[in-house]
Amino acid sequence: MTTDTPARLLNLLSLLQTPREWPGSELAERLGVTTRTIRRDIDRLRDLGYPVEAARGAVGGYRLVAGKAMPPLLLEDDEAVAIAVGLRSAAGHTVTGLPEASVRALAKLEQVLPSRLRRRVTILGNATTPLTRWQGPQIDPDVLTVLATGAAGGEKLRFGYRAADGTETKRLVEPAGLVSAGRRWYFVAYDNDRDDWRIFRVDRITKPFLTGVRGAPRKLPAKDAAAYLAARMTEDRPTYEAVATLHAPYKELAPRLGDAATGLEAAGENACVLRTEADSLEWLALRLAALGCEFEVHEPPQLADYLRELSGRVTRAAGGRSSAPAC
Repeated sequence: MTTDTPARLLNLLSLLQTPREWPGSELAERLGVTTRTIRRDIDRLRDLGYPVEAARGAVGGYRLVAGKAMPPLLLEDDEAVAIAVGLRSAAGHTVTGLPEASVRALAKLEQVLPSRLRRRVTILGNATTPLTRWQGPQIDPDVLTVLATGAAGGEKLRFGYRAADGTETKRLVEPAGLVSAGRRWYFVAYDNDRDDWRIFRVDRITKPFLTGVRGAPRKLPAKDAAAYLAARMTEDRPTYEAVATLHAPYKELAPRLGDAATGLEAAGENACVLRTEADSLEWLALRLAALGCEFEVHEPPQLADYLRELSGRVTRAAGGRSSAPAC
């Protein structure tokens, strides 16, 4: 008979998390108590926020249902390992929102995993190589976990950092957050030695560790880490405002342009005017060429020059002749 109430509640919760309906008599038999005790324990779980539903009748019983918030879960060893390995894999994907959520969840899970289970997760992770295409720099999930833990708890971090020119430095930082940007991860933090905010590429961070020190919260000069990264990455880049006439009906071009269709206006039955902007002439040129219709560029002149140069290279690559000079 289970006389320790907290232990009995955990055992009861573990049984209820199995997706089935449990008759009160079976739960009582499993836990070595009376059905009256089971009813009291069910009420305790409800008070703790677990939505336990009861069905009346001879075949009725108890089952855990979905609630407004996700309560704590009890996991078997193999279940915890499976989830941790899955989160490590998801952290390398580029699905919107999935990498950040995976890292946060992984940090929480690995914080409470027993050492024997963390070792199993590490072994499985090291033995598994995902088949990916157009993959960015490989990131160690352990590094992401440490950085995410520091950011979540406002705890200072120390790590080694390799600059683009290969210079190695040691950093002491106050973390703001991780940002998944396409195929790369970035870490936004306040650098104590340089007395300023900095953006670090996570694939260049080595041996990060938590210092156990929490400083006064610093206000990031942006809405969040992602907004700060976006502003810093674009502030030094030129912005090209393009205007072009596209010779195709509006109804055909709008779906191809997606979000950029907000700058598209019909200019007759088979023509449209597109006004858009970007920080790259290359992107503008390829975007226009990919629309599959004739077009003329009115602005900026740099885009028209780039298209003429690109036309020459493409013609020569195809074995044709071009009056454009070779680059």
